[in-house]
Amino acid sequence: MKDYENLNIQQGGSETDSFTEDRYRQFYYFFPKNVHTVLDIGCNTGRGGKLLKKLNNQLTIYGLDAVKNRLDRLPEAIYQHRIHGLSTTITSDDCNFDVAVAGEFIEHLYPIDIGQTIAEVFRVLKVGGRFLLTTPNPRDIKRRIKRRSILGGAHVSQHFHDVLRLQLMMTGFSHVRIYGSGKMSRYLGYRFPFLSIYGSYLAIADKF
Repeated sequence: MKDYENLNIQQGGSETDSFTEDRYRQFYYFFPKNVHTVLDIGCNTGRGGKLLKKLNNQLTIYGLDAVKNRLDRLPEAIYQHRIHGLSTTITSDDCNFDVAVAGEFIEHLYPIDIGQTIAEVFRVLKVGGRFLLTTPNPRDIKRRIKRRSILGGAHVSQHFHDVLRLQLMMTGFSHVRIYGSGKMSRYLGYRFPFLSIYGSYLAIADKF
């Protein structure tokens, strides 16, 4: 039995991640025009949503998280809706969101739940909507030199960008592109030609 709530409670450091605001600023940079509704998957305590609302106070933000305690701490002025549940069965009507974001989230899913999660995000996005997610980069050269694995603790899967791109396209997403993310992007931007220099990467996919 998979208990995602207890699994993710173990990773308390996610609540104080120093790159959270940078990550959501990167998300917002790639938002399409005229975005109104945002689904924040794995919203944690809402630090990312605060940044999005600061950049555009007209956004209506929904927060989804498996950890009830974190949802209870979401600022009501930022998150108009809270969804306690799993990404494999999102409590939402079809075609409900302009954008879905998932910052450092997908690696917290067991491999068996990856496809269903991508399918659910596809379902709840409007036609013309956009899915943006970041995840640790298994080909990060620093990690490979130090022989450190992404896997361990609350990280129960890892995602190579070319495989993730294919998974997104097989679900029906189009115009899938990959950019660098993580702390190295503070110095090199998002488009440095060698993805292996980045500790994380950003995948963007459109439902169109």
